[in-house]
Amino acid sequence: MNELDKLKHLLHHWAEHNDEHAETYRDWAARASALGNRDLAAVLERLFQESTKLKRLFEEAGKKIG
Repeated sequence: MNELDKLKHLLHHWAEHNDEHAETYRDWAARASALGNRDLAAVLERLFQESTKLKRLFEEAGKKIG
């Protein structure tokens, strides 16, 4: 496996984990909100949103590799 193939594999792997973590942040945001901690919920929701932006960057990087 050459370096670009390895990087393509890693990007896919990182993107999958990013998606998994993003969903966890959103779940915990809902839990924190239900517990009355709206400030924490807002930060966790922001983590979800930023992770969504990262997903687009992973996709862009993958397209650049081919």
